[in-house]
Amino acid sequence: MQRRTFVIACACPSLALAQAGAHVDEASEQAQGIGYREDTRKVDAKKYPQHRPEQRCSNCNFWQGAKADEWAGCAMFGRKHIANGGWCVAWVSTPAK
Repeated sequence: MQRRTFVIACACPSLALAQAGAHVDEASEQAQGIGYREDTRKVDAKKYPQHRPEQRCSNCNFWQGAKADEWAGCAMFGRKHIANGGWCVAWVSTPAK
């Protein structure tokens, strides 16, 4: 946890929760539109033949958190958070550093 997040959480717990962002609901129209699943192992292989088991949100170029974060932001979902082990059709490999 970053120091700033810790200080905010101590000073104002409700603000810290709001800052953390709501999780994307797999049943939402937006999530279904791009095939988002919280668990890459549960992606329908027939519907998404381009999916590979090693592809997950935390190794996608749109992931906005640290590799170890359980949930983080995603450019596809605005302020909502996605699961580290999730996947969607917008998955793009993170460029080599």
